[in-house]
Amino acid sequence: MIVFAKTPRPGRVKTRLARGVGPIEAARWYRAQTRACLRRLARDPRFDLALAVSPDAEGLTTRAFPPGLRRFAQGPGDLGARMARALRGPGAGRARWRGPVLLIGSDIPGATPAVLARALRALGGAEAVFGPAVDGGFWLVGARNGAALPAGLFQGVRWSGPHALSDSLDTLGGRRVGVADTLCDVDEAADLPRRA
Repeated sequence: MIVFAKTPRPGRVKTRLARGVGPIEAARWYRAQTRACLRRLARDPRFDLALAVSPDAEGLTTRAFPPGLRRFAQGPGDLGARMARALRGPGAGRARWRGPVLLIGSDIPGATPAVLARALRALGGAEAVFGPAVDGGFWLVGARNGAALPAGLFQGVRWSGPHALSDSLDTLGGRRVGVADTLCDVDEAADLPRRA
């Protein structure tokens, strides 16, 4: 289980959310959400958890993330290049993951262990799995074997819009794809979970 996370600095994370709530509140929300996500997943023995961090050097050393959690740098490139590299494994050109791999963002409040276990089951006979987001993107991507993913995975995807999922599916070259639960990600103030 790979969680993509940025060092939670005001003005550098959740910039669209910051337009509605301010950069300090957006960073505060992101830090709290990331910690809650990592705590939930770290306690579940079904998942071997790794944190893919950005910016690379700062993310590897910051105290903003829980200690003792395996971290690796996302590395250069756009979001697609970084996700494809993480799914294949952070090693020098070879996959390091044994078994299936799931990748999520750290800003998905509904990404509970039960939802992620269903996503893993959705891989079933499929080669990849996606968790659609309400906005047309996706909150989760996974693979039965990261090394077997196509070289052009995520190339040409229109990110941060309604075509992100369909564009990503097109890069899979006809491989069988499972579908996980549809969840909301938090991009803007209107996406924040409502409190009772």
